[in-house]
Amino acid sequence: MSLYDKNIGAEKKASLEFAEQSRETEWKYPSFALQMFHGRVDWRLIHPFPVQSAEDKRKGDAFLQKLETFLKNNLDANAVDQTGIIPENVMKGLAELGAFAIKIPEKYGGLGMSQVNYNRAIHLVASYCGSTAVLLSAHQSIGVPQPLKLFGTEEQKAKYLPMFAQGAISAFALTEAQAGSDPRQMTTSATPTEDGKHFLINGEKLWCTNGNIAQVIIVMAVTPPKIVNGKKHKQITAFIVETNTPGFEVVHRCMFMGLRGIQNGLLRFTNVKVPRENIILGEGEGLKLALMTLNTGRLTLPAASTGISKWCLRVSRQWSLERRQWGASIGEHESIALKLGYMASHTFAMDALNWLTSAMADDKNKDIRLEAAIAKYFCTHHSWRIADETLQIRGGQGYETQASLKARGQHDWPVERVLRDVRINTIIEGTSEIMHLFIAREALDPHLDKIKALLSPKTSAAQKLTAALRAFKYYSLWYPRTWLPFETHVPEMDSRLKAYSVYVQHTSRRLGRTIFHAMLQHQKKLEAKQAILNRIVDTGVELFVMATCCAYADYLLKNKPQQANAFDLADLYCRAAKERIEGLLRGNHNNHDRKTFGVAKKLLAKEYEWLENDIII
Repeated sequence: MSLYDKNIGAEKKASLEFAEQSRETEWKYPSFALQMFHGRVDWRLIHPFPVQSAEDKRKGDAFLQKLETFLKNNLDANAVDQTGIIPENVMKGLAELGAFAIKIPEKYGGLGMSQVNYNRAIHLVASYCGSTAVLLSAHQSIGVPQPLKLFGTEEQKAKYLPMFAQGAISAFALTEAQAGSDPRQMTTSATPTEDGKHFLINGEKLWCTNGNIAQVIIVMAVTPPKIVNGKKHKQITAFIVETNTPGFEVVHRCMFMGLRGIQNGLLRFTNVKVPRENIILGEGEGLKLALMTLNTGRLTLPAASTGISKWCLRVSRQWSLERRQWGASIGEHESIALKLGYMASHTFAMDALNWLTSAMADDKNKDIRLEAAIAKYFCTHHSWRIADETLQIRGGQGYETQASLKARGQHDWPVERVLRDVRINTIIEGTSEIMHLFIAREALDPHLDKIKALLSPKTSAAQKLTAALRAFKYYSLWYPRTWLPFETHVPEMDSRLKAYSVYVQHTSRRLGRTIFHAMLQHQKKLEAKQAILNRIVDTGVELFVMATCCAYADYLLKNKPQQANAFDLADLYCRAAKERIEGLLRGNHNNHDRKTFGVAKKLLAKEYEWLENDIII
């Protein structure tokens, strides 16, 4: 659905306009991914591959060692899955280690660690217990500490950050029963008191992870509308809410397919009185705060997904050597070997992507909103597939529970639990479908900025002419350049990776042209062509990951002799990615989208209702 479509309904238009107003529209710092979508590859942004300083790594190593030892000695991950409870002694021990304050500055009592070290911690914990990883990440990535660090006043930081350093837990309350990806549907309200010094919050929030046990919560609520040019504009504001405030209630603990140890609930607010000074960023800036927080906050999902994938790879490798069928280990059979090759190469790609984006987050001179979204989408997608392949390799013993395996004296790898736990990652903090739309919107932003005046029905003829001349001036220079065969120099890239780096550069220009052609063909309707946009996004994702793999492999080849075989993994991933990219680009012209949409339309119209016969529901 396009904002520029004359036929768009009033409700849909209002929702789109509301979301658009909350977006970051400026690109103050460079983005490798953004440039790549427009046919430019600036290798300087990712090559040489960024690595931790020796001091930062030493600090992280010491913490991770203590964290690993504590978890092994005190936490039974399968018991957490069975009971639905992370034991109190574990919660206390994590607090004493500083695990709830990893990124909080030392002056507030936290560990003051980098994003890289924080993601190393989540990567480690996720490989052991998904529920505990979510406990830590929901609190620190999107809970109170992260938005407070980014946007909080010094008074807010001084009051709340030391609490988290002492083990207090936080949460982020945004979603409602009817408001998820469309925040305009939010109904939870915050009404100012007569003296204007407080707000009264009323409403319910759903699926709030940690909400059941949190001491402090970020709550998104609708505040009185802003009047602009005589029109009312809905405002969503972010509040810091202490859960011991009268009127706060945990109505229900939500239970899920996996992650059975998380405390996730339905929360109710009845005249919860909150001081005005507990507003973060400003009145009406809540959604912007949420989006900007997620730019960094969602990086824990690639970290967790990579940790889980490495665990799956270890289990699959070991089982493929031990299990014998027809006189040979199952890993020697081609069907299993192909799975193992895919798992190894894509785990390598996830590892590269995870550490690159983590380092980018620590570098304050890069805009990572696209890179973070790509990492989230790519890593969660492939970790789910890798977990599924692990269960397939394990066969019946993969489907059997850890407790049952242990009782029979078998390897008690909890593959079925891991599969259940990892499935949510393609949904939380933006579903894969929403990530497609987000990446597409941000990637197209520079193009749309140049032509939006041409598309808008509100633009005068004179304004359209000016915009047309400006667009023509830009594209008359840009478009021919996308056909030129010149190459951007890749400094000292390993010769075996050169062909892939050149492919990334050339194909990024093809991608830029593809976007341009799609804009010419579909114009204002392009934003509604999700099948085309999805293929464009997936092409860009694969190119970005290819570039990341090349940069990471080049670093390992030059600096880690014991990991020189990293080229094999990068090579295999890049071969598979090239195959997928060529299919995606062909798919823009050769597809069955229209037929598929037609069948879906008839299905919704109940024309195939007969296909649903003979079931119980």
